[in-house]
Parts: sequence; C-alpha cells; structure tokens
Amino acid sequence: MSEKKLLLGIDIGTSGCKVTLIDTDCNFVGDGYTEYTTYHPNIGWSEQDPADWFPAFMSSFRAALEKGGAKAGQVAALSLDASAHNVVLLDKEDQVLRRTIMWTDTRSTKETAYMLEHHRDTVFSIGYQMPSPTWTMLQLMWINNNEPEVLKKTARAMFVKDYVRYQLTGTWTTDHIEAQGSLLFDNINWCWSDELCRISGVPLSILPPLVKPGDIAGRITPEASRLTGIPAGTPVINGASDTAMEAYCVGAIAENSCVTKLATSGTLYLFRKQPEPNPKALTYSHVVDGLWYTCLATSSAAESLRWYRDTFCQQEWQSEQRGGSSTYRTLDREAEQVPAGAEGLFFHPYLMGERSPYWDPRLRGSFVGATAHHSRGHFNRAVLEGVAYSIKDNFCLIEDKVEEIRIVGGGGKSPLWRSIMANVLNRPILKFQNDDSSYGSALLAGVGAGVFASHEEAVSKGLHLQERVEPDPALAEVYQKQFQLYRRIHDVLAPLYADM
Repeated sequence: MSEKKLLLGIDIGTSGCKVTLIDTDCNFVGDGYTEYTTYHPNIGWSEQDPADWFPAFMSSFRAALEKGGAKAGQVAALSLDASAHNVVLLDKEDQVLRRTIMWTDTRSTKETAYMLEHHRDTVFSIGYQMPSPTWTMLQLMWINNNEPEVLKKTARAMFVKDYVRYQLTGTWTTDHIEAQGSLLFDNINWCWSDELCRISGVPLSILPPLVKPGDIAGRITPEASRLTGIPAGTPVINGASDTAMEAYCVGAIAENSCVTKLATSGTLYLFRKQPEPNPKALTYSHVVDGLWYTCLATSSAAESLRWYRDTFCQQEWQSEQRGGSSTYRTLDREAEQVPAGAEGLFFHPYLMGERSPYWDPRLRGSFVGATAHHSRGHFNRAVLEGVAYSIKDNFCLIEDKVEEIRIVGGGGKSPLWRSIMANVLNRPILKFQNDDSSYGSALLAGVGAGVFASHEEAVSKGLHLQERVEPDPALAEVYQKQFQLYRRIHDVLAPLYADM
C-alpha cells in the first residue's frame, strides 16, 4: 500500500519559519517552528539575514516530519508565504548584497516625507497606498540615498518567500499581492509601474516576473531534492503574503468577511468585491480572484508581548527554555487576576512607530498611569489590552460593516487575549483549529497542484471551528470608556515624541 501524499505549507514569518504538513483530505499531519534573529543596529532599524531563512525552513520541516511520522518523499506539492514589503537584493552572481530591511523598519522617514510632499497623489492613485517607511519603495530609496553602490550592483530583487522558493526551484517570480506590497505596482493596469519606478529611482529591470498566487512557479530541482528529500520535479506553487494566506485558511473568501491577526503585527482585514483605497489603510487583492481586502495594521502586537517577555521576564523565559512552563501562560494567569482596564494602567504598543491609522514612525511605546498599587499582573494585562485598543483604533474605520471577526496568529491562541479582543471590539471572535498562514499555504498548494478543484473545496475541507467568544456587554462598556482615554493619551504624547 502506497504512502499517503502530503501538502506542505511554508511561512517565512517575521519572527521565524513555521511549516505545516497536511494530507490530501486536509487532515493535520505535523508542524514545526524555528526562530531567527532580527537585528536592530540603530533606533527604528529592523533587518534580517536572508542566509538564516533556508536553514530555519529545514529545521522546521524536519520537526514537522518527525512529529507526523512522515517522510519528505510523501510531499506532493508545496507553497510558501511570508511577510510583505521585505526585499532581498542580489548581484549578477546571485550573491546577497546586504541584510533585508524589514517591514517594521522606520529609517526611511526623509524619503517618505519627500514622496508625500512631491508625489503623494501619484503614488496613491497608482499604488493605492500612501508613502510610509514600511513599503519596499521607500526602503530602496533609502538604500539608493545612503548605500548607492548596493542598488548599482543589484541585478535581481526577490521578496522573502520568493528568495526561499528560488533556492528550491531556481525560478524567479512573484505574485500580484506581493507586488502590491512593494508600492511599485500599478493596480489599474495590473503590472509593474514605470511611473512609480521613475519617481522613486528604482530600476524596473530588477523586479521579478508576475504570476498568480496559485500558479506553479517552478519544481523542486535535483539539488533541492538532495537537501530536502522532497522528490525532484515536485510542483512548487508561487504563494502569496502571510496575511492573505491566514485569512484564506479561516474561510475569509467572501465579501464582508473580517479577520484580525495577533502576530508580530496586529491587523484587520475586511474583504470586498472592489478595491476601496483609503489613505489610512492598506489595499490588496486576494488569492481568490475578484476579491480585495482593506488591511489596517498596528506595527507591534504579539511583538509587544515578546518584547515584554524578553525584557522583563528573563528568569521565566530561561526556565521555559530548560523545559519549564510557558512564560506566556504564566503572564496570562497573572493578568487574569486583574480586572478589565488594568485599574488605570495603559500601554501604547508603538515600539516601532505606528502604521494605521496614524502612519507616524516617531511614536514610541509607553506605560501610562502606573502607581505603587500596580503589580506585574497589571502590566501583563495592560500589554494585552493596549494591543487590543490599538486594533480598535483601526476597527473604528470599518466596524459598521462587520458582524463577527475571525482571529488568527500566535496571540489568538491565548483564551484571555481572545476574550479581551471580543470585549474591546464588541464583536464575536471566532477561533479555528488551524489558523496559521502555513496551513493556508498547504491548502493553496493543493489547489495549485490540482488536488482540490477550487478554493472553496480546499477551504471548506480545512475549516474547523474551535471556539466562538461572545462579548460581555458590561465589559464592552468598560473597555469603550478606557479606549477613549487610550486615544487621548496618544493625542497628548504624539507631539512630545515628535520633539524627541
């Protein structure tokens, strides 16, 4: 009897690589996760070494195979996703020229100010986004202004997942969603924009060929087969951004679906049949033809909790690494003992500036309202609530269209955080068993390889509701009052941060 064929999804995330293996009936087989380093050499800078990603994939892949008792030779198709905006620059010998500037990086403030002053309307009308340091365009402008020899040597630009896929297939492509995340894409004519490249100084020649997310972008090469054990010739589906694939795997493939994400960043996605560009939001097409989504994003969500853990809970974290209990669960237990609102303690999660709705890279993180009464549990809860308030700040732009919200991301695994989100947003929160973008990529691999006849078939087979969290009216009222204070604190501190 032949072994069951498997589908592999690979997420090259902001903090680490997550892989998921499923069988062709959408049953979970195994997963693995490996962290890698993000470097912060200056205030507001955020970089990664592309050399770290493939080894992290291999580590995660081996862990998933071991967990599932599977063999690499069973993989029938695979697909990749990653965070958007991050570009790898290679010379004509395919050597990486510098570390990748990540989407959380805020160094390109001067370039952003220049584009807003001189080309604001042009950029928005073509790219559907407002200039900000998060976009690839602005990152490349900074490189051109500060490291001009790098851009002169660049022969090819590859986005994160496309660079890893290139190591597996030898083919150079990207998808329209990833291209939209560069702010160099023409959303009207559906191609790279000559005009946006011209005004930003980015050579059009370095940008990759465009394909659909579900297209076969290449096949496993003999060399990649030797490294991974995946059979040579196995189809590799192009894939898309992590946000698109997370939404995909929890069933957001219809108009007015809404998803929130608690991962490195905190995001909201509202799906529509037509693009609705908004200067305070991000606008993307979806994996499913004919759907677009408005994306509202706070820069530091679960990243805020990770920073808090690494900075203030080193003893607990070291104990966890030696096999002790989860640090995050410990923090949750302490926070559960504190009433909603953290008794007047507020946290603003602007550790890397902020994207929507403020688009202000000068904002800073803060705890406000601390007294001698406040314990670590109060601070724990304030971090969770502060991220929820930040997402609420974005939710106010779309709430009239939303009846329920699907939650994804590592932070969504916390029952306490899910409850806080339901009450702060005052909407039911739906948690599904499988909600990682790597799971969505595995489903897309099945569609692209013909295992599933359609997106609808893949998603319906893979969708399993774990919990529906209803808001508590009394707590929702408490949080609405606290949210107004949260906003007022932002308004007072923003000018001070600008002076700093």
